[in-house]
Formats: sequence, C-alpha cells, structure tokens
Amino acid sequence: MKELAAFEVIEPGILTTIQDGGRFGFSRFGVPPSGALDPFSYRVANLLVNNQRNEACLETTLMGLKLRALGEFIVTITGGDLTPTLNGEPLEMWKAHLLIEGDVIAFKKVRSGCRAYLSTYGGFVVPEVMGSRSTYLSGKFGGLEGRPLKKGDILYRSDASSLLNRIGRRFQEEWIPLFEKETTLRVIPGPQDDHFTQVGFHTFCSSAYEVSPQCDRMGVRLNGPKIERRSDVEESIISEGFLPGAIQVPGDGKPIIILAELVTGGYTKIATIISTDLTKVAQLKPGDFVWFKPVSIEEAYSLLREQEKRIDDFKSPH
Repeated sequence: MKELAAFEVIEPGILTTIQDGGRFGFSRFGVPPSGALDPFSYRVANLLVNNQRNEACLETTLMGLKLRALGEFIVTITGGDLTPTLNGEPLEMWKAHLLIEGDVIAFKKVRSGCRAYLSTYGGFVVPEVMGSRSTYLSGKFGGLEGRPLKKGDILYRSDASSLLNRIGRRFQEEWIPLFEKETTLRVIPGPQDDHFTQVGFHTFCSSAYEVSPQCDRMGVRLNGPKIERRSDVEESIISEGFLPGAIQVPGDGKPIIILAELVTGGYTKIATIISTDLTKVAQLKPGDFVWFKPVSIEEAYSLLREQEKRIDDFKSPH
C-alpha cells in the first residue's frame, strides 16, 4: 500500500516512540514484548479511528511533543492527559478529529498520568521486525530505527481513505480510566509469595509505596516500608520469565513493578498485577503513590470480561 507523509516532528518531547500491541514469541532469545505500556488506551485509540487492533501509534511521555500535519487525515489521543492542543487551542481527548495540512498538535504539560497515545487512521508505517512495529529501545530496533523520535523526523501513514463518519466519535466518558496520584493496584499473590513472612505480606498489602524517579519502560521502582522475607530462603532465585505487572522484591525489600521491556529476572515475585490494572501502572510517574490489594483469580477474570465487553460494545454499530 502506498505511504503518505503524516507528520513532521517539530519537537520530539521527553520520550516519544512508535509502538503497537507488542512483539511476542521471542523471549527465549532475550527479546521482550515492548509495545504500548497502556494496552487499554492504545486499543481504544485504534478503535476510535477504525484501525485494526495492532496498528502502530505514537506513545509520548510527560510533555513536549509537537507535530505538524502534512496532509488531511483523522487522529485521536487517549491515555494520560498531557494537555494536548491543536493550533494552540485545547484538543479533546478520547475523540476522533480531522486534521488538515499545517495543523500543529502539541502536548503542553501533565495533568494526569504520564503517557498519551496518538493514533491515525491506517497506522504509522515503519518496517516490521519480528512481526511487530514496536520500538525496543535497549535493543535499538523496531519503530523508527530503534530509537525515540527526534526533531525533523517525517512520520508516514498508510494511504487509506479516512472514514469521515468517524470524525467526532467519542469513547464513553464513564469508561475512560482515571489516572490519579494515589491509586490501588489489584494483584494476584505469587508465584513466590510464600518466600515472605506473614508480617511481610501484610506490609505489602497495607502500605503506601511512592513511585521513585527510577521508572521507565522496563519497570517502576517503589519506595516504602521494607517487605520482610523469611529467614530460611534466599534473596534471589534461578532466573525465570516475567510477565508485565510482575512485582519482584530485591534484597532491599522494596518492590519493583516489571513492565514490557524485561524478559527474565532472579528476584522473588510477591504478586502480579492483574491485566486490567496495567493501564494504571503505565501511567505512574515519580511522586505518585500506590497501594496493593490482593484479589482472587475469579475476580480478575470477571474484571477482564467486563473490560472486554465495554470494548466490544463500543465496536458495535451505534
């Protein structure tokens, strides 16, 4: 399919990358999934512009991204509220908009969350690597030459006719997640929760933990009360695979939430965040506070079914 110029990057922002749903099946080679850290916001962004589920979008962090439109096409912005503007005026999020050549989109400052997703009809066109267009920063491949966007980059989209009936379409307000400075993350205990004392697990479940400045696409390090380990177990285990949302506890007893750019690790994992709460994790920034709430697997499945029903309902004709 022919490619059309979509945007010129006027300013790249603090960190902006091209991401899709992720790169799977290569963990045994040390290649993590990467992909959009906030899967819910990413999926809705594609739905709003009538994209296939796995089309590539932009993931931008905190502030500073500024783009000039090089044609006429439909876009939407979801995720954290980074105060997006269109030609200097506020741009409504979670809604499909028509851009014309010369329009400028900018992200001014953080209001809530820390990552926003910009999707355009047809998706951004970059080469697939291992079946994905996602940027793997540490590996320096995928996305746009394996790197964040830089000033002067030209981004391309598929030459697909925009569906004008999508303009103005909104995601239901009551379904839009709230990204607050204090949030509760629901977890399934394990797989090594038995390596910690009852007191330690209670500390984990009843304490507020602050997001430290050490947070990126690989993980989120937390500060707070030390989680007590049993005296008869080692601090580390034989390295094993990670899932995004795993919470490992290193020797200092402070939890670390694993995200999408790590494959294995050798610290014990006290719990795993349920998939529907990964959207909250992706929007954490330094200074935010989290609490952990254990739930059953049955409740986790119920929450997932509820989320998928909302998405299915939104897909259905209105």
